[in-house]
Parts: sequence; structure tokens; C-alpha cells
Amino acid sequence: MSETIYSGIDSIGTIPAHWEATRIKNILTLRSEKNSGDRELLSVYLDKGVISYSDSSGMQVHKPSDDLSNYQNVHVGDFVLNNQQAWRGSVGVSKYDGIISPAYFVYKLSSKCDPTYMNFLLRDSSMVQQYETASRGVGSIQRNIYALWFANSIVILPPLAEQKRIATFLTQKISEIDTLISTISAQIESLDLYKRAIIIETTTKGLAKNVPMKDSGLEYVGLVPATWDIHPVYFYFGERKNKNALGKETNLLSLSYGRVIRKDINSNGGLLPESFNTYNIVEAGDIIIRPTDLQNDKRSLRTGLVNEHGIITSAYIDLMPIKPVNTAYYHYLLHAFDVMKVFYNMGNGVRQGLNFSEFSRLMVFEPSLEEQNAIVSYLNEKCGEIDMIVQGKNQQLAVLESYKKSLIFEYVTGKKEVPSA
Repeated sequence: MSETIYSGIDSIGTIPAHWEATRIKNILTLRSEKNSGDRELLSVYLDKGVISYSDSSGMQVHKPSDDLSNYQNVHVGDFVLNNQQAWRGSVGVSKYDGIISPAYFVYKLSSKCDPTYMNFLLRDSSMVQQYETASRGVGSIQRNIYALWFANSIVILPPLAEQKRIATFLTQKISEIDTLISTISAQIESLDLYKRAIIIETTTKGLAKNVPMKDSGLEYVGLVPATWDIHPVYFYFGERKNKNALGKETNLLSLSYGRVIRKDINSNGGLLPESFNTYNIVEAGDIIIRPTDLQNDKRSLRTGLVNEHGIITSAYIDLMPIKPVNTAYYHYLLHAFDVMKVFYNMGNGVRQGLNFSEFSRLMVFEPSLEEQNAIVSYLNEKCGEIDMIVQGKNQQLAVLESYKKSLIFEYVTGKKEVPSA
């Protein structure tokens, strides 16, 4: 490794002595070009940089205005910065000619800069730390960047030829890592679909094979075992509405990704109220349903099984068993209905919500209690095995993402050197 010098900023540390450390204002020129015609609509996404808006399905990106006349031009190689979320890494060098919201900053890069190298560098954690320092605001999501501080942020520049070598090397390596990430992500998706299929099949058909069947009367289910009774939810469950009126209960619970989990009642994070007096007291064995915003259903994780005494927001429906049933079976069954989008078609009103009276008319099945217990034992085991495999694959993803970030940092800051061709 060649001789090093201090870069001038702690998040970067030392750089090769022949590299230049300069203010970001010396390599960026604000473009400020109004929309010049029929151009592709662009956005900036935290994990991907500048993207075509048409590719942003399922991403939390800036929603375009109906009137695009005030939008600004973006050229290939321009640096685009989301003024309110740059501190979270919402920046990137564009591979597209297009237009973007006037709320963003668009800069032309100096001729001393290779666009691909700059995309790696300007999105690197060492630079994002500087954007965070240059941002001000009280929210946990939106903070405006202070232009003067941003302009004086330090950026490091190898000679142009070296930038190109680094860019070529990282492009190849990151592509290889992303291919692995895509493969593992697809495996996780397949396992999730397999788990859903097992839950749906078992909760609606049972474990016994070659038993007489009957029409359930529900087109999304079809046949069920002939010995199973079919009744509305209210036949088995009432609504528990026990307010924490005196505020004495402090075991705060939350429905998170299909699980009822504990939440720190003293945490400053999240949107916690000043008082929990309106929260409902829940008991182990209750089933929690999130009945709001059905039209925004992305992952269908609206059900959760309560495992302990606690409190939860009254925005949820709390199903309390009123007959001897295994509530874990009904939680699995309602989850099956959830992923089959049954709830989606039940909602009313602007926010597509349900109350207990509406939800309780949903028809559900009643295997014998012995069958319910057997189904729960089987699903607990099978889902547990799948969850363990998924957990391992998620750990692999975390390692790959960490490796990708460290690889970029090491090469764009000169900690490692790309061999000359």
C-alpha cells in the first residue's frame, strides 16, 4: 500500500497520499433545469439510489405530483439528493435522463469525476455520516440538509484513471454479491409461500387423509371434512374490551409481522402516546386482528396470538374465546384467510376498516378439540422448522449486505487498492 495521509474527516480516516481531499462544492454544480419535455419520471430510493419511478412498485418513494411542469431535468451522470432524507442515504448518481421532483437537489458532476465511482462514494456510509451532520430537523424521517454545511463536506478523489479502475472492480464484485442476495431472497420467498400453503391446507382440510368431505360454502376454501361444523366467528369468540382506564397496566404489547411482541413502554422511538389509558387489556389466548387500511395490504400479517397479560392499542380487535377451543388453531385459520386476502374484501369506509360486528360474521370451521390440538402441534413443528431455515438465510443476507458495504468503503476510501491492469 502506498503512503497515506489524513483525509480531514474521521469517518473516512486516512487516504492514499496521491489522492485529493476537497470540498464537495468543488465537484458539484447545481443544475436547476426545468422540465424540458417528455422525459422519464425518476425517484431516489434509499437502498438503490436513482431509479425509474416505474420500477418503484412496493417502495416508499416520493409520490409524483399531477402537475409535472415544475419538475427538473436530470441527466445521465448527475448527482441527485433528497433534501429531507439525504441523512439516511437517499442520494445517488443517475444512470438515466429524466425528471424529478423540485424537492430534490440535482447537481452536475465535475469532469474530474467518474460517475460510477462517485455513485459508490457518495452513497457510502462515510459520506452519509457527513450528510447527517449537515442535516437539521426534529423528525425521525425527514430532516432538511443545511446547504452551507453540505457544500463544505469533504469528498475524496483518486486520479480519474484510478476512479475508473475502482468503479469497474466494484461493479463486478457488487453484481456477484447481489446475485447471491437475489438467489437467497428468492429461496426465502419460496419458503414463505410453502409455509403459507401448509397453513392453508392443514387448517382447512385437516390432517387425516381420505375422509369424507363436504362443501364449506366458501368459494375460497371449497371442501372441508364432513365432520367439521361451520359457524361465524361470534359463535366461538367475543370481543374483549377491557380498558386500561387507571393506567396501571404497563406490559405494552404490539402486533409486529404477525406476532404479538413486547414493546418498551418508556421507549422514545416509534409513535407512542402520552397516556395508555385508552389501551385494551388483553390476556393469553386472545387473538389480535389489525382491521384498518385493508386496501394497503402488502404482506397479510394482520393476526397475532397473545401469549401473556398486557395492553395493546384499541385500534385492534381483541378476540376472546367464549367456548372451549384451541385459540392457536383459530389464529392459524385466520392467518390462512388473511393471506388468501379474505379480509381485503370485507372492509368498508374510506380507510377500508372492520369493526368486531362486521368481522365476527366471518365463517370459520370447528374440528373436534382433539383435531384442533393435533393441527396446532403439527403446524407449530412444521412452521418452526421453516422459520429456522429462513432465519439462517436471513443471517446469510445480513452477512452479504455487511460485506458489500465494507467492500465499497475499503475501496472508495483507498484502504484497499485495485491492482493495475
